[in-house]
Amino acid sequence: MRAYERLLNYVVVRTPSDENCENVPSSQCQFDLAKILVEELKQLGIDNAYVNDKCFVYAKLPATPGYEDKTKLGFIAHMDTVSDFCDHDIVPIVTENYNGEDLVLGTSGRTLAVADFPHLPSLKGRTLITSDGTTILGADNKAGIAEIMTMLERIINENIPHGQISVAFTPDEEIGTGAQSFDVETFDADFGYTLDGDLEGEIQYENFNAYKATFDITGFSVHPGSSKNTMINASLVAMEINSMLPSGETPRGTEDYEGFYHLVSMNGDVCKATLNYIVRDHDASLMNARLNTLRLIEKLMNEKWGEGTVKLEIAEQYRNMAEIVNTCMHLIENAKVACENVGVTPNILPIRGGTDGCQLSFKGLPCPNLGTGGHGYHGPYEHISVEGMDAMTDVAVEIVKLYAK
Repeated sequence: MRAYERLLNYVVVRTPSDENCENVPSSQCQFDLAKILVEELKQLGIDNAYVNDKCFVYAKLPATPGYEDKTKLGFIAHMDTVSDFCDHDIVPIVTENYNGEDLVLGTSGRTLAVADFPHLPSLKGRTLITSDGTTILGADNKAGIAEIMTMLERIINENIPHGQISVAFTPDEEIGTGAQSFDVETFDADFGYTLDGDLEGEIQYENFNAYKATFDITGFSVHPGSSKNTMINASLVAMEINSMLPSGETPRGTEDYEGFYHLVSMNGDVCKATLNYIVRDHDASLMNARLNTLRLIEKLMNEKWGEGTVKLEIAEQYRNMAEIVNTCMHLIENAKVACENVGVTPNILPIRGGTDGCQLSFKGLPCPNLGTGGHGYHGPYEHISVEGMDAMTDVAVEIVKLYAK
């Protein structure tokens, strides 16, 4: 079975995680896919596959006899999707021999447009998979799962010599909480790769340092007709706080290694208001400077409006895995060679986000990230090519071969 055929089976199983739930998994629907994957692993002959009570699927392919001393490799992908555009059945659409031009997405009224996605002409002649435009597709990260499964099938069926291969499919990556419950000891790998990136050939080991920041504003409400020098409108204070941040340092205005402040949500009235941000930067010192900017804003607002008006809470989410992977760069060099060996152009670039591998690297499992062949994640314009998925399956198999030498 080819990877895209598996993907078509997986994406119809909806698995949105729930950022408002503190349990792992945050949504019970993730077990629906987990059970399917365990059964499929067992059909491949991996009888030790199982799903635990936190919805982690673990499995091991024992080393080929005589290869027990080789590096134990791990491959990881996540089962959950974002909750946006995932409120009804997902209908994947396969477009063969895509012409590289604007593509109408079903009857949704949406068009996958070259103006928005300039890489589309490079996919001309490929077989493209999209949703019908009313939902996400779910290739993030079910494409990674499909490629890992297909890699295992090829290794088994083609009798490719290998060291021990550990596999895990994880919940709640999209809300950043799943990896906290990942059992590195049970996984039992020396090094790992997540398959959770975009274009085929991507190799990523530098990710954002990530924090979330919340401003809680307490106002003072009196009758507006007699509020001179008395009223403190919490919503207006919230607007003032946001205006003190550099207007260009948002996701829309930044790229590559440039960090940002991102206002995720806001709510409020005269009495109470809340601003929820995520803050990102690859450089740890620049990240500290960003956090100090937020703290300074809190200080200035309380000096202006009265102590206790503004309360800032900052929480770390994950750190830049480069701190760890820099000590084992063979992971990057071998991934690069694997790409070249199968005719894929390697592209080493930073992640403008995070993956499970960020947290796992700091838990003792160095774990860079590989592309899957997809684009436009987290929205109805998500798309992936059959050929890109085949290419990344080839890369994963080649990595296994390299570490078996």
